[in-house]
Amino acid sequence: MLTMDTYSFANKKALIRVDMNVPQDEGGSVTDDTRLRAILPTVNKVLADGGSAILMSHLGRPKGKVVPTMSLAPVSECLSELLGRPVIQATDCVGSDAQTKAAALKPGEVLVLENLRFHPEEEAGDPVFSEQLASLGDVYVNDAFGTAHRAHASTTIVARSFPNDKLFGMLLQSEVDSLTKVLDKPERPLLAIVGGSKVSSKLDVLRNLLDRCDELIVGGGMANTFVKALGGNTGASLVEEDLLDTASAVVKAAEEKGVKLHLPSDAVVADAFNESANTDQCAANAVPDGWMALDIGPESITAFREVILRARTILWNGPMGVFEMTPFQQGTIAIAKAIAESTRNGAFSLVGGGDSVAAVNRFGLADQVSYVSTGGGAMLEYLEGKVLPGIAAVRG
Repeated sequence: MLTMDTYSFANKKALIRVDMNVPQDEGGSVTDDTRLRAILPTVNKVLADGGSAILMSHLGRPKGKVVPTMSLAPVSECLSELLGRPVIQATDCVGSDAQTKAAALKPGEVLVLENLRFHPEEEAGDPVFSEQLASLGDVYVNDAFGTAHRAHASTTIVARSFPNDKLFGMLLQSEVDSLTKVLDKPERPLLAIVGGSKVSSKLDVLRNLLDRCDELIVGGGMANTFVKALGGNTGASLVEEDLLDTASAVVKAAEEKGVKLHLPSDAVVADAFNESANTDQCAANAVPDGWMALDIGPESITAFREVILRARTILWNGPMGVFEMTPFQQGTIAIAKAIAESTRNGAFSLVGGGDSVAAVNRFGLADQVSYVSTGGGAMLEYLEGKVLPGIAAVRG
């Protein structure tokens, strides 16, 4: 496979799928430029080689129609500031304006195409639309891990038009390398920490991880289903009653595979789901009627920290509690701090999934773990063992 390090973009027009789906305020100003900063290494490599960059992305969910408030023009202005050079904006991603501006592009110049999802053909993976996009560039670069699990025109189908000149961008390559390091070549013991509210959304992840990890911590709301499946009282906590047998099967499978499964032993409970509710602590399997577990308790924090500190490879996906509310964020903060400490001691740590990433960012710990993944849904599907079409299209 071609790589960014070895490929020369000299006098080439690189058609790059990036993720410029960034949050904006009502005036259109970008409020978080993290995703834009993440694509800079790839764009700068192309320009430094003497090539030009044609960037394509979606923004929001316009559902195949032109929605002026979802134009990429304001995002291009922010990108221009980050790059320190002008950025040309096309009024569409296909058609005469895009073709004219792409054809006139000189080495060192950057063109941003308009929102791909203004066209229904993008999400439909339409081959004719893909060919129109492909006609703009000489080489295809996919640097959008966050959409790699979608077989859309710009992420997957377009790669067919570049049988010899297609490669991962630096961001996507680093995502794949980090996940490979955790799932396929981990230094052991490998610990997976899985949290979040529902077992149903993480079931395939748990099953796949049981074949790979040495220890598994389950926290967050999903732990309640396991606790109840093992005969505990969970009060008014969120429990997926239809998955109690499934949770029991996961516990049994962990035992059979020799994976140490760790569940919370205690919980921070509340009599209502809000920040001003009355709170208390109790055993995780003895939650009083009318009360709900909204965070792991101090005993669990101590036990989980010990597990984290003995791990050499750590994967974290999902918080330990409702960390958005101050009374129920201590468990998630403690886990994040323990992962940071283990990383300082030489462990490799990968944090992924929207809530986990939000947590390490919120608590200022993002730079203290080995890698923070940019792809929520894509990372989950990768952890489930699925082949991501955007990755397969470049490798194929």
